[in-house]
Amino acid sequence: MKKLLSILTVSAVTVAALTGCATNKLTKQANVNYIGVDAAKNTALSNANIDSSNAVFNQAKLDDKNGTAYYKVDFIANGTEYEYDIDAITGTVIEQNQKQADTTQVGVLVDEAKAKEIALNHAGVTEADTSFIWAKPDVDDGQQIYEVEFYVAATNTEYDYEIHAQTGEIISFDYDAENYTPKTNNTTNGANNNTTNNSTTKTEQEIKKIALAKVPNATEKDIQVKLDRDDGKLKYEGKIIYEGMEYEFEIDAYSGAILEWEAESIFD
Repeated sequence: MKKLLSILTVSAVTVAALTGCATNKLTKQANVNYIGVDAAKNTALSNANIDSSNAVFNQAKLDDKNGTAYYKVDFIANGTEYEYDIDAITGTVIEQNQKQADTTQVGVLVDEAKAKEIALNHAGVTEADTSFIWAKPDVDDGQQIYEVEFYVAATNTEYDYEIHAQTGEIISFDYDAENYTPKTNNTTNGANNNTTNNSTTKTEQEIKKIALAKVPNATEKDIQVKLDRDDGKLKYEGKIIYEGMEYEFEIDAYSGAILEWEAESIFD
């Protein structure tokens, strides 16, 4: 009987020790700083020498293999499917494969330029007619799409499109005639005009120059701005989409001071 109790005691201690080791291992893994999904995507794209605007991601997720945490990244570009396993801590490419994409399932892949072309043709305007135009990849209800937005100053109209990134089908679209017209160098129209109406505001071009100065190499085709009024004060709101990043900002219409500036990856 004593021998049996001794065996049971040893077994219990062994199990507890093993459980403790496993717990410590998981705790250590949980405390490790992983590179993140965005960094894993960028590593895969860089290794494949593919621009983000030409890639449609099927998946990018954290996984585990034999105790090693890694990111599984799968995307399609130019008719080829790329599969990557990337170390979640070091960012090293563990494994990579590529094969011809299954077009019977995927359909015709649409790049950023094609998405813009589809939207412009549908709207009946040319890129030269626009003050700005941008397209960015996104996921909606599990579908890879492009969001396309552009503004036509001649008609004071903003267009928004969602286009299927695999088939080129227009999923949704709408357009809005803006209810304001940006004005500068306002003159007094009457005795009741207040100081805001009489003050000189920055032009749209001046505001674009201020914002673009913060994003080297971005051009006017990457930016959109609009004049708005907040608590009686005029300000410009806008965004810049360039090289996988989206920048949103607010700029004082009178002084040109940047009131707000935010930046995030378009893949977030």
